[in-house]
Amino acid sequence: MILKDYILSVFSGILLILIFPNWNVKELAWVSLVPLLFAIKDKDAHRGFLLASIAGFVFNLGLIYWVTVSMTTYGKMHLALSIIVLVLLSLYLCLFIGVPFYCSCYMQRIQGLSFTVSLPLFWTAAEYVKSWFLTGFPWENLGYSQFQALHVIQIADITGVYGISFLVVLVNGTIFSFLESRSLKKRIPYKEMSCAALALIVTFSYGQARLVTPDRQSGTSLKVALVQGNIEQDVKWEPAFLDATMNKYSRLTLETIQDKPDLVIWPEAATPFYFQSEVLYQKMVAEVMKKAGAHLLLGSPAWEREAGELKFFNSAFLVSPEGALKGRYDKIHLVPYGEYVPLRQFFPFIDKMVVGIGDFSSGTEVSTLSFPGGTFGTLICYEIIFPDLVRRFVKKGAGFLVNITNDAWFGRTSAPYQHLSMAVLRAVENRRFIARAANTGISAIIDASGRIVQQSKLFTPAYLTGIILTGEEKTFYTHYGDIFAMLCLGASLFFIANACLKTRMRKKRYDRKDT
Repeated sequence: MILKDYILSVFSGILLILIFPNWNVKELAWVSLVPLLFAIKDKDAHRGFLLASIAGFVFNLGLIYWVTVSMTTYGKMHLALSIIVLVLLSLYLCLFIGVPFYCSCYMQRIQGLSFTVSLPLFWTAAEYVKSWFLTGFPWENLGYSQFQALHVIQIADITGVYGISFLVVLVNGTIFSFLESRSLKKRIPYKEMSCAALALIVTFSYGQARLVTPDRQSGTSLKVALVQGNIEQDVKWEPAFLDATMNKYSRLTLETIQDKPDLVIWPEAATPFYFQSEVLYQKMVAEVMKKAGAHLLLGSPAWEREAGELKFFNSAFLVSPEGALKGRYDKIHLVPYGEYVPLRQFFPFIDKMVVGIGDFSSGTEVSTLSFPGGTFGTLICYEIIFPDLVRRFVKKGAGFLVNITNDAWFGRTSAPYQHLSMAVLRAVENRRFIARAANTGISAIIDASGRIVQQSKLFTPAYLTGIILTGEEKTFYTHYGDIFAMLCLGASLFFIANACLKTRMRKKRYDRKDT
């Protein structure tokens, strides 16, 4: 390999950074892999893996740099140690770029399969595996880069976000094949170009049809109020600030009365105490909601005693206008090394390295909450980035979705914007409005076509009110989930197994000739 190959690899990594928030140069996504493809062409699988992993490492360093902010500013971890963690995490995540290119290089050399054919399959399969392997971390898959391209993302109600990733990689491969044919004066790849053009035409046509056709909602509309308290993370859990916190949420909620909301939503862990046990604060909330005449959804830690063991949960409580508890949802997908320590018996030192790691238990049930305005599903914090989990709420009858989160951990980085971008795809996949309340922002209302109708600013006390429609339609994606990604994974495994079998048979024939 020559220096030019490494430069092209790093360049692709930089382009991948630029397509996501806060840069949002989404158009670059369609060519972001082309430099890397030129770097790996004619390389064996191992060299292709190395070059692609370099691009992936650069990309992930630039994408999730905010990890160091969370660990140093709020976790009180030493800067040097937080950088080591960032590097290790980036090295792990770059495998999900390196492996697809390894497989594509292997298929090209063994079976002559072009990158345009193989890479979209392997890439999509890798993103799908990343969504559940080791609890999953599908943060900003390639398809999320198009969250503002409404005509492109409508196809997600069939394929999920993975279909958009597939399309972007397909176009990258086609552009590479065309440019390579021109530079080498080879035959123009008309078949590949025709397939990519057809995929784009179908995607844009479907997107146009969905955008001009009103979403098949039930017709029920309701007004929601999103309360953004902007409580600083480093004082949030101090007992001396409890009254100030509750007074701020009460004041902002009472300001929404003029808009007559049906449902008021407070963020994740809005009450920095066990709401279920604090009678005094329950009465305070009840008085506020009686004046507002609305139901309230609030985030709070919770506890249960099971078989003599005390368990803690990150929960959401639904409170009636009279102050009665009407329902509760316990967060199912916890943040590893944030809300719990996986394999704690093997790593007992980790929670001593980072201040603030929780000791929560996972909820066990995808439970919807209901009030006179409808039935909804609640996703707490980064649960919203898991497509399959979200669709299970809709499949269970949720007419709209609520995402409560506390993005204060991210500071003033691009992470809150990245987090919001992924929520957009959940709305499209299931054709459901999403009401998103965040402690420090970004709070937002997203319609069923993925439009961000309203959004707040970061680190500003605020409230948003808006109309959302409840939905009854269950999309293909809601019914069948990640079947597109599963098919890509199945096809990938078949191609690799078939290539390995042919290689082994060829080797046996050569061995027989030698003997």
